[in-house]
Amino acid sequence: MIDYRLDGKVALVTGGAGGIGRAAALAFARSGASVLVCDVNEDGGRETVAMIAAAGRGKAAWQACDVSKPDDVKAMVAAAVATFGRLDFAFNNAGVNSITANEYDDAVWARSIGVNLTGVMLCMREEAEVMLRTGGGAIVNTASMNGVVGNPAQPAYTAGKHGVIGLTRHGALRWASSGIRVNAVCPGVIDTAMSAQAAADPQVRKMIEAMTPVGRMGRPEEVAEAVVWLCSDAASFITGHPLLIDGGATAF
Repeated sequence: MIDYRLDGKVALVTGGAGGIGRAAALAFARSGASVLVCDVNEDGGRETVAMIAAAGRGKAAWQACDVSKPDDVKAMVAAAVATFGRLDFAFNNAGVNSITANEYDDAVWARSIGVNLTGVMLCMREEAEVMLRTGGGAIVNTASMNGVVGNPAQPAYTAGKHGVIGLTRHGALRWASSGIRVNAVCPGVIDTAMSAQAAADPQVRKMIEAMTPVGRMGRPEEVAEAVVWLCSDAASFITGHPLLIDGGATAF
């Protein structure tokens, strides 16, 4: 784990109640940043804040937010500024996975696209507005390896994550001259609550591990480290990039 020395910086993390979002919030705080932890899951979000406090590095606060709702997103970004005085980094990570549902169902499609794609757009729009006033910043969006390859089982999820990469490239081009960098992480199968139900079956887990050349599922911390790196000055010449973190799954 690398300390990127982010003292005095402020990060916003959506989907921060667990999994990759929690790992990223902890990583930002470990490097000295103040973190606004955002989610629809209040218990999990407050637990993440408590974990940051217990670690004794960085500061954290909780904000409820459904990223598919414009008013929630506006309130979230305003809360980051009101609580910590500025916004330097944003990790737009909130997402839903409906792998076991019929994604052509109207309600399932609307919810998946609403959170996974429209939610990212709403967050980027509000975050960039603040960053433009304060001299720049860095935004990282969570796409997926299914944002660069197809998936026969998940039309809405796959379409949404492809769209996230498109939004990322758009933002990178639109705001590059204003000092805002926009990148995406594209995780493979990561060992989180989202994948736990499927991976609980030993045969399914074995299949998942077999389709990943490194032979295992990823860890949330491995994605989190990439997120903080992309926000740091170590990645100052990188924008518009979809970074695959999939153990080689898309290298075939």
